[in-house]
Amino acid sequence: MKKIVSLFTCLFMLSLLAGNAQAPNKADKIIGFYTTFNDDTGEESSQVQIFKAADGKYYGKIVWLKEPNENGKPKVDDQNPDKALQNKPLIGLELLKAFKYDAKSEEWVDGSIYDPDNGKTYNCYMKFDGDSKLNIRGFIGKAWMGLGRTTTWKVSEPKQ
Repeated sequence: MKKIVSLFTCLFMLSLLAGNAQAPNKADKIIGFYTTFNDDTGEESSQVQIFKAADGKYYGKIVWLKEPNENGKPKVDDQNPDKALQNKPLIGLELLKAFKYDAKSEEWVDGSIYDPDNGKTYNCYMKFDGDSKLNIRGFIGKAWMGLGRTTTWKVSEPKQ
């Protein structure tokens, strides 16, 4: 009888371990592709890929632009305050940097977002609104100060 109880106990423990190994990491839910939209027209304007880096933090880069060229050449980061980076193409540009997941608030926090339209970098946090919308809040100072802007990106399939 002891052997049967031990066997069932071992099997139960193994099933728990297997279940935990297969359970998705909530923090990794953010990994994927997101369509961004023009604030004025509401039309899609770009696609950002969010990924987890070797440091365990989350980053995002532009992987598609609705209008990738200007004057027959790829659009570049011409508003960047660092003149050495002003000729860097927008496709491949890292916009989101160094986010950590806060399980308590279910937000990705302590990161920054770069706005290539004005060359400025803002403090930022991100949080899902349902399963398909990601709210991104860029702000100056502390989040509670109210000095910032929220935009919504939509989960999407990779664009070609």
